[in-house]
Amino acid sequence: MADNKYRIEVAPEAYFVEEQSDVAADRYVFAYRIRITNAGEVPAKLVSRHWLITDANEHVQEVRGMGVVGEHPHLKPGESYEYMSGATLTTPWGTMKGSYQMEADDGTRFDAPIGEFMLCAPRVLH
Repeated sequence: MADNKYRIEVAPEAYFVEEQSDVAADRYVFAYRIRITNAGEVPAKLVSRHWLITDANEHVQEVRGMGVVGEHPHLKPGESYEYMSGATLTTPWGTMKGSYQMEADDGTRFDAPIGEFMLCAPRVLH
């Protein structure tokens, strides 16, 4: 995607959720906030998502689904959309990465990559 006509920027931020985690049972819960910004020139709708969630043992969960948190945000150039969701691991740290499949108002379908980010419990817990 060399031209900027179709460009979506994705900014993730992850948090450890201590009150929902159970370290003794190897249950580590993480919340993440995602900000999606249409940095392109054409309005576009988020159609679906694809995640690869990898724990510290290199076990990979692949998640695919329609929309995000039950919604299909439609973003005009310059607009942003934020949502929160979560992931549960059996290890105190891991990573997430993936992509959103987008459809521009002109019918063009394209992927918006989600760069890899860390899920990490505080060191005192592990």
